[in-house]
Amino acid sequence: MEKIVLCVEGMKCGGCESSVKNLLEALDGVALSTADHAANQVDIDFDAALVSLDELKQAVSDAGYTVVA
Repeated sequence: MEKIVLCVEGMKCGGCESSVKNLLEALDGVALSTADHAANQVDIDFDAALVSLDELKQAVSDAGYTVVA
């Protein structure tokens, strides 16, 4: 299991946090995610053998949020 923290812009409230958390945890290989709109960050625990970092970033981007490199 790997852990990563993504800087994500565009989350405005707890609803945004829930949306990001739910979309990430729906991906195969994601064990846990926690979003914090005030800190603009998302913590993700994932299995790199099942899901790539690029797939995680793309899922967040597809939901309308910006992943900052």
